Amino acid sequence: MLKVGIDIGGTKIAGGVVDASGRILEQLRVDTPVDTRALADAVIAMVRSLRESHDVEAVGVAAAGFVDRDRASVIHAPNIAWRNEPLKAVLEARIDLPVTIENDANAAGWAEFRFGAGRNVDNMVMLTMGTGVGGAVVLDGALFRGGHGIAAELGHTRFSRDGLLCGCGQQGCLEQYASGRALQREANAIADAGGMGAGLAAVRAGQGTLEGAAISRLVMAGDPGAVEALRRVATALGEACGGFQAVLDPELFVIGGGVAQLGDQLLGPVRIAYETSLPGYGDRPVAAFAIAQLGNDAGLIGAADLAIADPIASV
Repeated sequence: MLKVGIDIGGTKIAGGVVDASGRILEQLRVDTPVDTRALADAVIAMVRSLRESHDVEAVGVAAAGFVDRDRASVIHAPNIAWRNEPLKAVLEARIDLPVTIENDANAAGWAEFRFGAGRNVDNMVMLTMGTGVGGAVVLDGALFRGGHGIAAELGHTRFSRDGLLCGCGQQGCLEQYASGRALQREANAIADAGGMGAGLAAVRAGQGTLEGAAISRLVMAGDPGAVEALRRVATALGEACGGFQAVLDPELFVIGGGVAQLGDQLLGPVRIAYETSLPGYGDRPVAAFAIAQLGNDAGLIGAADLAIADPIASV
């Protein structure tokens, strides 16, 4: 059985034909149009192109935002002008295939559970450290979506009362303290303070800004300011994982996103903060931590795997 997976990002749309083992047989990428009608046109054109050489049975679409329980409409999207957008119906009207809509973090988490770092466990939490913090929860082998379909927005759990303003409208959300953007903010603060921030300040002076890739290079080189910036962000993530453990009790936390490329440099301080935040630590089982394995392809792989080829059989 072959399915098409589509991952709609803020700047790129990635699409691919995926087989039952999670292998991508063909892949395409295009820029994400700003206009929502043009965006739908781009997705439809991509699906039609991929179908020319493959016998496809269904389409799964991953999109950032709140997706309803029926996996049919995008209730709210942060970066695209979708408000209660009936995306499934819009696409199915022009594609002679069943279409399933899924939250992008859920799709990526499901791909890691099925084919990546989480394939040997039944209970897993995935956190993606990108511009924000995405989340996905798998419990007893099933993706947890909640009563309204929009569960596992882990980056928007309240981490600090009256904390930093978040794009969701609340204050103190985890993603303001444990994301790639948070790493840049901490690095700039350390650069401003001088002392161990001298290396960060020098890079910023030369490049005009402190991008994530430059901070990562400094971390790997052992720059004390960059390492401290990472420790602060990793500590916030680890403390939050201690809370998620108390509620969800996963066997494994999978960490993805751009910051996760730092591997053990990230996971070391995450584990320390996690362990010291656990209720009953020392007398209870603890979760393992792993870096995501599927990279930027996880969203389209997961969306394809979650696509329902026979809607009638799923009722």
